[in-house]
Amino acid sequence: MKPITSAMHGILDYAAAAFLVLAPSLFNLDGTAALTFYLLAAIEFVLALLTAFPSGVLKVIPVRVHGGIDLVTAFVIAALPWLLGISQQSTARNLLLAVALLVLVIWFMTQWHDDARRVSIRPS
Repeated sequence: MKPITSAMHGILDYAAAAFLVLAPSLFNLDGTAALTFYLLAAIEFVLALLTAFPSGVLKVIPVRVHGGIDLVTAFVIAALPWLLGISQQSTARNLLLAVALLVLVIWFMTQWHDDARRVSIRPS
């Protein structure tokens, strides 16, 4: 059994958004690198709000779909330093690669199903 429930994953997403929004200040990033982290933070936060996690607000994105988005996102984040022309900025590049690796590790450790108990209705 995977150790991270979808409920725990939802909480981790909010923590990740907080880290991503603070990263430019913590690691002295500016310009395109800082904007990249701010955009990733916003995307992470909105995705967490929209997912059917217990901590989600609108719950319009199924947990499994969120998992698929996270998997693709890990590879996109890993490519961002080269796609955005910031691969020469070692701090930004290394931080994005670390974030991508962490997203991938958490993806593998998460139980990608709804935590809500399903109720079956039987005719009487």
